[in-house]
Amino acid sequence: MSNLDVAPAESTCHRTEGRGPVAILLEARQVPLGGLRGLTVTRTLPQRALPMVGAWTFFDQVGPERADMRLLPHPHIGLQTVTWPLLGEVRHRDSLGSDTRIRPGELNLMTSGRGISHSEFSLGELPMIRALQLWVALPADRAQGEPAFEQHRNLPLATGDGWRATVFIGELAGPTSPATVYSPLVGAEISVDPGPTDAEIPSLRTDFEYAVMVLDGSATIAGVELTAGPLLYLGQGRSDLAVTSPAGARLLILGGAPFEEELLMWWNFVGRSHEEIAQARDDWQSHDNRFGIVEGHGAQRIPAPPLPDLRLTPRRRGLR
Repeated sequence: MSNLDVAPAESTCHRTEGRGPVAILLEARQVPLGGLRGLTVTRTLPQRALPMVGAWTFFDQVGPERADMRLLPHPHIGLQTVTWPLLGEVRHRDSLGSDTRIRPGELNLMTSGRGISHSEFSLGELPMIRALQLWVALPADRAQGEPAFEQHRNLPLATGDGWRATVFIGELAGPTSPATVYSPLVGAEISVDPGPTDAEIPSLRTDFEYAVMVLDGSATIAGVELTAGPLLYLGQGRSDLAVTSPAGARLLILGGAPFEEELLMWWNFVGRSHEEIAQARDDWQSHDNRFGIVEGHGAQRIPAPPLPDLRLTPRRRGLR
């Protein structure tokens, strides 16, 4: 998915300082995307206080609403896109020649390396659509590599007393996703059964930082009462997580080892310097072969917004 802000702010993503467990609630913000015919997304990452959770550096939720989502070809560098639909179907096409349909419970994972372009269109006439779009920052030794794409339709299920989870990235309580990632990560959709007692999610890694969001329903997590929307940042040092949901809930959990590299993110690019971002923009605007061609769209594509009239500079993380 593209960041279609007409004047995207730059974000520098700093490594997380080592810390113990916390429970910090972070509100999402509404971002209108004119390129999606008025569709509004809910953006949770990046935030000034929290640019990243592990290598997770971008998190949008589309819908739920009836919408004609038409994301024309647009470029990426330095990241992986993680597409996780909750309602509806999406057609993905990219400059590698991939042409796939993705449905709820299936994962699309696109690795940009030094450059890729893709498009995403909802299927059907004004369908009900709801999807999560996340980006994972690539480490330096992979950020300049070749692009790749993979789809996974059969993902592992982790289960416990009162809960079950589809593990789409990394490992949770034993089951491991087949998706290819380049830093220690986890991403899972968790369903919690209704009941008055805690559902214990075990085997968390104490070296990971974690965050959790309620997608549907309500739950009490780490002593915080949550409804759908905000992101609860949990810090590091947890070996398990207790969730209480009298009426049942659906959650998203993200985690990863604190990312050691300082990154700069602007528009659809993750890089390490102003010059790298500016060069990627110039290459996209000049139709450089770096980003290839997405078949089926003719000359239609999303142009890059102008860079700000200043040098892209670091943005400090507020959570310490």
